[in-house]
Amino acid sequence: MKADFVERVRRRVVNAGTGITFAGVAAAIRDESGGVAGDKDVLDALRLLGQELEGAGPLDPLLRDPDTTDVLVTGPGEVWVEGRTGLRRTDVRFPDEPSVRRLAQRLAAAAGRRLDDAQPFVDAWLPGGIRMHAVLPPIVPAGTCLSLRVLRPAVHNVDTLCRLGTVDGQGAELLRAVVSARLAFVVVGGTGSGKTTLLGAMLGAVPPGERIVCVEDAAELAPTHPQFVRLVARPPNIEGTGGVGVRELVRQALRMRPDRLVVGEVRGAEVVELLTALNTGHEGSAGTLHANSPAEVPARFEALAALGGLPRSALHSQLAAAVRTVLFMRRDGDARRLAEVGVLQRNGDYVKVSPAWRPGERLPARAVLTELLTERGVMPPWTP
Repeated sequence: MKADFVERVRRRVVNAGTGITFAGVAAAIRDESGGVAGDKDVLDALRLLGQELEGAGPLDPLLRDPDTTDVLVTGPGEVWVEGRTGLRRTDVRFPDEPSVRRLAQRLAAAAGRRLDDAQPFVDAWLPGGIRMHAVLPPIVPAGTCLSLRVLRPAVHNVDTLCRLGTVDGQGAELLRAVVSARLAFVVVGGTGSGKTTLLGAMLGAVPPGERIVCVEDAAELAPTHPQFVRLVARPPNIEGTGGVGVRELVRQALRMRPDRLVVGEVRGAEVVELLTALNTGHEGSAGTLHANSPAEVPARFEALAALGGLPRSALHSQLAAAVRTVLFMRRDGDARRLAEVGVLQRNGDYVKVSPAWRPGERLPARAVLTELLTERGVMPPWTP
C-alpha cells in the first residue's frame, strides 16, 4: 500500500465532515482505489488509518502493558518504553514524522488542549490517567517529541511493601507508628522512586473513623479506606478557561471537615495553604515532594513558598511547627526502597532535616523521633 494512497484516503475521511468511523474509512479506501483494491489492501489501509484515528495509535499495546510506566517517542523510528526492567527501545515504528505530529495533536485535542505552530508544546492529562507532554518542531529540530506517563493507582498496603522489600520489618512498624501518632509527614524522592506508592500505603493504615480529604493533580492514590475523599485538579480548556488548580482545591478541602489533609504532590503555591492547614489542627496530614535527599527539603519548600508570596523566615517558622517527619524513597535500579526517615529540627531561625532512621543503623536523631512518638502514646519499633 503506497503512502500517497493512504494519505489521500486520510484526507478524504477528515474532509468528509461526517465523523470518523471504520466504515467511513473503508468506503474512502474503495472510492480512492476506484473499487479495485483487494481485500488485503483494504485491511492494511484500514489498520494503518485506524491506528491514527483512534486511541494512541501504534503506542496502544505499549500503554496497555501493566508493566509500562513511560512511553517516549523521539522520532518515527525511535519509540522507547520504561517498565520494571528499565528503559528500552521497542520495535514500534511510525511511517514518518508527520504521523507522529498528527498523533500528538490528536491526543492534545482529546485532552482539550491546543498543539500547533502557534502553541508548539503541551502538558496535559488524558483519560485513563495518562500524562501527556509533546513538543513540535522547530522547538525540537529533529522532529516531534511525545512523552506519555502511565499512572497506576497506588493500592499497596504496608504489609505488601514489606513483602516487596520496599521496607524492612522495623521500617514497616515505623510507618504504622508515624500514622498512629498523627505525625504530619512528607514523602520525598526523585521521579519514579515510589513516593505515591508509599503515601497510599500509609493512608491505608489510617484508622477507619478518620476522614481523609486528598487533593491531586491527577488521580493516583487509591488507599483501602472507607473515608477517602478525592479532589482532582482540572486543566483549562482549549480556550484557556475553566481550569481549577491544586491551590484552590486545598482551600475547598479545608471546608470538607478533613481529619487529615493530603496533597498528592506539592509542586506550587498550594504549599502555603497546606502549611496553614497543618498549623491549624489537621495533624497527621501528608503529601509528596520532589527532592533528591532529605537535606534538600527545606530549600524545596522555600522555592515553592516563594511562588505563593511567603517569605523565607515565615516559611521556616511554619514548617518547623507543621511537618514532623520526612520519609525518603530511593530508586536503585528496578527496586524502590524507603532509605531514610528524618525529623525536622530548628537550626537557629531556620529548619534542617536530621536523619533519624536508616535500615540497620542507629542515628543520633533517633532520640528526637522516639520523643515525638512516645509523647503521643505510641511506642517506637525499637528499644528507646
